[in-house]
Amino acid sequence: MTILDKIIARKHQEIEESKRVMPVEDLMAMEAFKKEVPSLSAYLADPSKSGIIAEHKRQSPSKGIINNKVTVQEVVTGYEKAGASALSVLTDKDFFGGSNEDLVAARAVTTIPILRKDFIISPYQIYEAKAIGASAILLIAAVLDDRQAFGLGYIAHQLGLEVLMELHDESELSRINEHVDVVGINNRNLKTFEVSLEKSIELAKKLPADRLKISESGIHSAQDVFFLRENGFQGFLIGESFMKTENPGQACIDFCQQIKR
Repeated sequence: MTILDKIIARKHQEIEESKRVMPVEDLMAMEAFKKEVPSLSAYLADPSKSGIIAEHKRQSPSKGIINNKVTVQEVVTGYEKAGASALSVLTDKDFFGGSNEDLVAARAVTTIPILRKDFIISPYQIYEAKAIGASAILLIAAVLDDRQAFGLGYIAHQLGLEVLMELHDESELSRINEHVDVVGINNRNLKTFEVSLEKSIELAKKLPADRLKISESGIHSAQDVFFLRENGFQGFLIGESFMKTENPGQACIDFCQQIKR
């Protein structure tokens, strides 16, 4: 069983536990459920903005603890001050040390779009995302089939959320459908964990021309961003490079200054 298999198995259990504690009807009654949220795709498409989706991530299965000494509020306010186009907040607890409360805290102190980064496999999680103030959800093509990808995307749009579909290889291209607003290409191989920016470039050539494209993982320098921009990418999801520092917000400030258009 791979780590991804373990995460998904645990996610099924987690969803059932959450449904008992907080039924969908209760989620729909929450204040944030009724509020409009800023558009991830609009912010990424704005040429005056950095294109950076700055991520709050305490830990990961492959790296262990990355940074658990700074608060969510400190990190995300620093990211917004730096000029990040959007935020990504990990809400998976068991493997990434995140929580729904992290996203609620981020929404309370920032105004830019927030991506709920989790392993979304159920409509329930989309209602959750809306109720905690997310602008968009992440759908990971590797854990969904075409029918699931379409159905989850449809529900997200019905609730006023956008969809970022994450691809890892060419076999997943069929997951892109009319309910996908942004396509993210993860440069990390899920089996070997090796990272290659060239992977983004090759796969991007096969994407529909009308979709916003972002690159994820392995982006460490301004040169990486320039290279990806030249090849049609409008967004760049960066987390670990910022979070592994003592002051992630300042690290983001420094990076955004280096990539100013």
